[in-house]
Amino acid sequence: MGRIAGSLFYYCYSINITMLIAIDERSTEPLFRQIASQIRRAIAGGKVQAGQRLPAARELAGSLDVNLHTVLRAFGELRDEGLVEMRRGRGVTVLGRRQQADLRQSARVLASEARRQGLSGAELLRLVKEYL
Repeated sequence: MGRIAGSLFYYCYSINITMLIAIDERSTEPLFRQIASQIRRAIAGGKVQAGQRLPAARELAGSLDVNLHTVLRAFGELRDEGLVEMRRGRGVTVLGRRQQADLRQSARVLASEARRQGLSGAELLRLVKEYL
């Protein structure tokens, strides 16, 4: 708090959200995808709202005990999907396109299950086209 010419003002500090992100080191899914998936799920589930800032990449990497570039790659994937905005010096802010996040998560689960069952990409596309 401070004063300028008789006016009272408050210093505003951004408050990072607390998120529970767990990574499975035994999983075949890359670490950055696991991180991005869980953040995507938090956005889709409304646990993280539009306008909220995500934890700093360095802070998140330290708490998960992963390389900083792993977290940056996860954030980059979310940025490319239009879910977050990355700005140097301002961090990562959620843009909040929850419906698209839900759909992307469903597509990711579908693709994973199709691979598990041995379907080719072409077979999966044919299957999806039946429902369009």
